[in-house]
Amino acid sequence: MDELKQALAVGRLDEGLETLYGGRDLAWARDRVRGVLEGFERTFGRPAQALFSAPGRTELGGNHTDHQRGRVLAAAVDLDLLAAAAVTDSGSIRVLSEGYPFLEVDLARPEPQPEEVNTSAALIRGVWARMAQLYPGVGVGGLEVYLTSDVPGGSGLSSSAAFEALMGVTLNELFWDGRATAVELAQIGQYAENLYFGKPCGLMDQAAACVGGVVAIDFADPAAPAVERLELDLKAQGYALCILDAHASHADLTGEYAAVTDELRAVSRHFGQDVLREVPETDFYAALPQLRQEAGDRAVLRAMHIYAENDRALWEAEALKAGLFEDFLILVRDSGHSSAQLLQNVTPTGAVREQGLMVTIALAQRLLGERGAVRVHGGGFGGTAQAFVPLDVLEEFRARMEAVLGPGSCHVVNIRPVGGVRLA
Repeated sequence: MDELKQALAVGRLDEGLETLYGGRDLAWARDRVRGVLEGFERTFGRPAQALFSAPGRTELGGNHTDHQRGRVLAAAVDLDLLAAAAVTDSGSIRVLSEGYPFLEVDLARPEPQPEEVNTSAALIRGVWARMAQLYPGVGVGGLEVYLTSDVPGGSGLSSSAAFEALMGVTLNELFWDGRATAVELAQIGQYAENLYFGKPCGLMDQAAACVGGVVAIDFADPAAPAVERLELDLKAQGYALCILDAHASHADLTGEYAAVTDELRAVSRHFGQDVLREVPETDFYAALPQLRQEAGDRAVLRAMHIYAENDRALWEAEALKAGLFEDFLILVRDSGHSSAQLLQNVTPTGAVREQGLMVTIALAQRLLGERGAVRVHGGGFGGTAQAFVPLDVLEEFRARMEAVLGPGSCHVVNIRPVGGVRLA
C-alpha cells in the first residue's frame, strides 16, 4: 500500500478532511480522497506523491468592484477541487480532470498560445509561466495531476479561480518550497486568467480561493491588497447560505463582462485615470452631463453602482465585525437592487425570452419576503443567485425553488476556513 493510501486508511488525513468538509460526512470525504488516489494510479500507472485542495468561492459583497480597485467581501466554500499529484521529468504538465479531456502543456513554450484562449490549458500554462518569472532558478521538470471537482462550472462559485488556486498551490509546494504567499498565488492566478485565458477579471475570486475563510479585501493598491479575515458563523445567526442555479444559457459571456470594464474605463479616462477608485465621486457627479455624452448612460449607471457598492462592501464588513447580522442583510439586499438596476448584470444584453436569473431572484424574493436576502452572485448575466435563508424555512424554500428550477438547483454551502492547501 502506498503512503497516501496508508495515511487515509489509518485516519491520519481525518483532521484535514474535517477542516475542509466539516459540514459533510467524513466517510464521504474519505471515499472522495480514495477515488482521487485510485484515479491517479489508474491514469499514470504509479502512486501519487501529494494531495491538494482548492475551494470555490462565494462573493458576499462588492459586485464588480474588484476590477476597479475597490473593496469586496468574499468567502471560500466547502465545494472544491481535490487533486492527487506527482513530480516527473517529462518537461510537461499533464492533467486529467474527471469528465474532461486529458491535457498536456509543454513547458518549453511559456508564452500565451492563441489556440488555448478560454481553455484550462491556458490557465495551467499561465500559472506555471508566471511563477517561473517571479521565482527564477527553480526548474519544473514536469508534473502529473488527477483531479475531481464538485464546484459546478458556470455556477458563480468560480471554478476557474479554484483551478488556478489548485495549480498555484501544487506548483508552489512541490517546486517552490511554499515561498509564494496566498495573496501572491491569487495574483498569479489573475495574471493567468487575464493574459492567457483571455478574461479581464479582477482579483476577488482568486483571493478568496487562495486565502480561505471570510475575507474583506481592499484593492486600492493592487500590488499589495489589504486582506482582513472576518468571523461569520451563519448557523449561529440562524441562516443558511444558498447558491441558486438559474440554469441560464451557458453561451460565452466574456463580451458582457468585458463591456462592463470597457464602459467603466471610458468614464475613468475622462479624468485621465484607469479605474474609478482613482476618480473622486464628487468629480464624477459634477461631470455627469459630459460623461453621458462621451461614455453613454449605461456606463454612467454602472459607475454609480461601483461607487455605492464600494462603500457597501466596507459597511458590510463593519456590520459583521460588530455582530449586526440583520444590518448586513439589509446591505446585501441593497447590493442586489443596485446590481440589477444600475450595473445591469442580471440579464444578457438583448435577452427577452430567456431571463432565468431574473426569474430566480424574483421568486426567491417572493418566498423570503422581509426575511433574509437575495442578490445576483458573481459576474452575473447568467449562472447563479445567492440567498441567505432562515433555517426554519430552509427546506420549504429549497423545495419551492427546485419545483421551478429543477432538482438540485438550490445548493446549501458552508464557509470553509482555509484556501488552497496541501492535504498530504
